[in-house]
Amino acid sequence: MSTDVRPWPALWALVVGFFMILVDTTIVSVANPAIMQGLGTDIDAVIWVTSAYLLTYAAPLLVTGRLGDRFGPKPVYLTGLVVFTLASLACGLAPNIGALIAARAVQGLGAALMTPQTMAVITRLFPPDSRGKAMSLWGAVAGVATLVGPILGGVLVDGLGWEWIFFVNVPVGIVAFVLAWRLVPRLETHAHRFDVPGVVLSALGMFLLVFGIQEGETYDWGLIGGWLPVWGLVGAGVLVLGLFVWHQGRTRGEPLLPLGLFRDRNFALANGAISTLGFAVTAMSLPLVFYYQLVLGFSPTRSALMLAPMAVMTLVLSPVIGRRVDTADPRTIALTGMLLQAAALVWFFFWITPDADQWARLLLPSAVLGVANACLWAPISSTATRNLPRQLAGAGSGVFNTTRQIGSVLGSAAIAALIQARLVATLGPDAAGSTGAAEAAGAIPPALAAGFADAMAQALLLPAAVALVGAVLVAFFAAPQRTPAAPVAERSTASA
Repeated sequence: MSTDVRPWPALWALVVGFFMILVDTTIVSVANPAIMQGLGTDIDAVIWVTSAYLLTYAAPLLVTGRLGDRFGPKPVYLTGLVVFTLASLACGLAPNIGALIAARAVQGLGAALMTPQTMAVITRLFPPDSRGKAMSLWGAVAGVATLVGPILGGVLVDGLGWEWIFFVNVPVGIVAFVLAWRLVPRLETHAHRFDVPGVVLSALGMFLLVFGIQEGETYDWGLIGGWLPVWGLVGAGVLVLGLFVWHQGRTRGEPLLPLGLFRDRNFALANGAISTLGFAVTAMSLPLVFYYQLVLGFSPTRSALMLAPMAVMTLVLSPVIGRRVDTADPRTIALTGMLLQAAALVWFFFWITPDADQWARLLLPSAVLGVANACLWAPISSTATRNLPRQLAGAGSGVFNTTRQIGSVLGSAAIAALIQARLVATLGPDAAGSTGAAEAAGAIPPALAAGFADAMAQALLLPAAVALVGAVLVAFFAAPQRTPAAPVAERSTASA
C-alpha cells in the first residue's frame, strides 16, 4: 500500500471530469436552434435545457462539499461521475424536450457531486503559497471549458447531430473514472452533521427565484395560471433565501453554510466576484450564438468558431497568469480581467449589425474576452481558498462553487428574460411573437434581422454591467501575506 501522495497527477485526473461538466454548461448554447428544430419546441422551453442543469448543479453544492469532507473527495467524485455519465446517455436518447430537461437536471446533480472535490483536493494537497499554480490549472480548465463548449458543440451538431453533444460524454466519463480511480488518493475524512432544513430552504429559494426570473416575460410579468403573480415567485425566492441565511446563523453545530468563512475579507469578496464571472460568461454566449446563427446565417460550427479566439487566448495565457498569481498581487490581475471583459462586451454592442460582411471584425472583441478570462479564474479562486482551514476545505469549496453556479443560473435566467423583452421592444409584440417559428427553422426573415440584431446587442450590456460590479469587488481584495509555509499534503490512508 503506497503512502506517497502525488498532488499533480491526482489533480490532473480530477480536472478531466471537471472539464467535461463545465463544457456542458455552455455546449448547449450553440445547439439550441438544432434542438428546437429536432424536438419541435420554442426558445422558452429550450432555455430550460441549460437552466435545469445549472439549477440542479447549484442547489446541492453546499451539501456535496460537506459530503467530500465526510466520506472523502474520491468516492464522492466517482459517484457523481457515474451519475453524470449515465444522465448524458439519457440526454442523447431523449425523445422530447421534457425528457431532455429532466435528464439534464440529473446531469446537474452528478456535476454537483463532482465539482467541490476538485477544489477540496487543491486545498488539502497543496500549501497556500503554491496553490496559485494548482489554481491556474483549475482556472484554465474552468475558463477554457466554458469557451470550448460552444466550439465543440458546433462541430458535433453539424457533423453528427445535437444528440452527440451528450453522447460524447460517455467515453470521456469512462476515461475520467479510470484515471480518478487510479491516481486520486483516499484522504482523511472528517465527521459532519448535515443540515437538512438548510438544504431544503436553499434549493427551494433558488428554484423560485430562477423560475420567476426566467418565465416572467413568458407571462408578461403577470399571473401564472391566472392566479400566481410572477413577481410573487421572485419575491418568495428572495424571502426563502433570506430565511436560509437566517437559519444558518442560528444553527448550532455545523451549518450548511458556515457564515464564519465570510469573516475572511478575501473569501467573501472572491465569492461575490466569482458569481459575477459565472453570470457574465453564461449570459454572453446565448445572444452571441443566436446572432451568429439566426441573423448572419452561420452554421453551428462557424458560429462556434467565432468564439475560438476566446478559447485560444484563455488557453495560452492561463498558465502564464497562474505562475504570476503566487508572486504578484492577484487583485491587480483580476481587476484588469474584469475591466477587459466589460469593455469587450460593450465593443460587441457597438459592432453587432445585420451586415454579414462585417463578421471578421467581431473576432477582435472575442480575443479580448479570452485575455479577460485568463486574468480572472486563477486569481479569484486562489484568493478565495488561500486561508481555508483543511477541515473546512469541502465546505469552503462548496460555498465558492455554489456562488459561481448561482451566478451562472441567474445569468441564464436573466439573459433569457432580457432577450425576450428586447425583442418585444425592437420588433414589437406581434413581430417578436412571430420569431419563434423562424428560430426553430434556423433563420430570421430579412425584414426582422436588424431588430433582432439590435436586441442581441442590447442584451450584451447586462453581462457587461455585471462585470463592472465584479471589478468593484476585486478592487477591494486585500493583498496576500507572503509567508513561508510547509507542505500540508496529507498522507494517503488507502491505496488509490
